[in-house]
Amino acid sequence: MNAPDTRSTTWPIPTLDIRDGALRLEGLPLADIAARFGTPTYVYSKAALMAAFGAWQQALAGRRSLVCYAVKANSNLGILSVFARLGAGFDIVSGGELARVLAAGGRADKVVFSGVGKTRAEMRLALEAGIRCFNVESAAELAHLDAVAAELGTRAPVALRVNPDVDPKTHPYISTGLKGNKFGVAFADALALYRRAAALPNLRISGVACHIGSQLLDPAPMAEAAGKLRDLVDSLAAEGIPLAHIDLGGGLGIRYRDETPPAVADYLAPLLEVFAGRDEELCFEPGRSLVGNAGLLLTRIEYLKPGETKNFAIVDAAMNDLARPALYDAWHEVVEVCARPGTEREYDVVGPICESGDFLARGRRLAVAEGDLLAILSAGAYGMTMSSNYNTRPRAAEVIVDGDGAHVVRARETVPELFALERTLP
Repeated sequence: MNAPDTRSTTWPIPTLDIRDGALRLEGLPLADIAARFGTPTYVYSKAALMAAFGAWQQALAGRRSLVCYAVKANSNLGILSVFARLGAGFDIVSGGELARVLAAGGRADKVVFSGVGKTRAEMRLALEAGIRCFNVESAAELAHLDAVAAELGTRAPVALRVNPDVDPKTHPYISTGLKGNKFGVAFADALALYRRAAALPNLRISGVACHIGSQLLDPAPMAEAAGKLRDLVDSLAAEGIPLAHIDLGGGLGIRYRDETPPAVADYLAPLLEVFAGRDEELCFEPGRSLVGNAGLLLTRIEYLKPGETKNFAIVDAAMNDLARPALYDAWHEVVEVCARPGTEREYDVVGPICESGDFLARGRRLAVAEGDLLAILSAGAYGMTMSSNYNTRPRAAEVIVDGDGAHVVRARETVPELFALERTLP
């Protein structure tokens, strides 16, 4: 008698399930995807992307608002095109991301440009494209933007990104709203800096922005920050500087392991209450919550290596493909694509890179053999966008599943492509 399949079916990816013993995404067997496209491959669910964006739209129904997808979470053109067709705006942090948004069919007048180090060339590109707003993060940036706008004979729409000094209670590497962070302008300096912006002839004040961090699991810190922003907006109006929009950033977390993030509506409820009865448009910049649990990394076991203190499952994906575990000690659930019940052992899932930090998961109970496939879950955000070519490893392919079809939205790189721009010395 065969041992029972003990794999959980309550995974964080809503369109992932088991049928006839095989792991499937939107009903499509992951083993078929691996056979067709190879491994490692990032695989995304279009249905999950659309459902995640729909939850934001539904929660904001009846309120003048704009949801701007944070492109840095996953900038693949296929994913951007899904959100563009749903009417999303986009939050960018580079000129390259602006080019991606436009190539994917996004509208420039729905783009907000964030980031502490915008270059003059990037400012020029964004002004020529006609973006919605610059989220300005320093007095120096205000002066540079005013000068670039003058050269183009236009006025740049601006919002100051204000740092409210609120603890988001998240990982220190993804906390962005405290005094010690590099982001934004100090709350105490905001009023004076708005006065300065109002006096510059080539700027047009449009709004105010705030983003306190990522992977937020409690709406209370963001509600506290929202209260501070509301008071600032009222102070500005009293000085004759009315604002058209209030940008409350993104940051809503997802479930990787045992987290219990609030539903979108529950996260937004206290923020909407702070601004109840007001006319300003509310803008949000979700990234991880839209794509994180819409994707996984598909990888194949090359070797099983038993040891005295640890057993290793050595796979063809590595830290260059998914950096989060090595960078943050982040936890991603690992699931056998086709389990072998009754053969469970504890493994560290590691890659072939020559670094002890090259691990994807530690201490996982898996029922596998060499050649088997594994799915690394919750990898839709900050997976492919943070990948590299370390050890001259071509980056993974990317595939979007749409019902019973699978579409390559990024072909796997080849080694010759990696050094095509390089030259030997004469």
